Amino acid sequence: MHKFTVSIIRQIEADTAEEAALLLYQELSRGPIPDRYSVVDETKATTEVKLDREKADEFATIDHTADPGNW
Repeated sequence: MHKFTVSIIRQIEADTAEEAALLLYQELSRGPIPDRYSVVDETKATTEVKLDREKADEFATIDHTADPGNW
């Protein structure tokens, strides 16, 4: 299994880094789930990913930990 770093990219105006993080948390807890991500793989290659909302919602409903390929 490979390891990836997945980031949500938002530009937020704030007075401190902590305030920016809190504002992002507030946005995520109240707004729609983001569908754009930056993904970095083990080789440090970066890919920008925009998820198809319908496919992402379907994927989220399945318990992928039950897949023998994950053992």
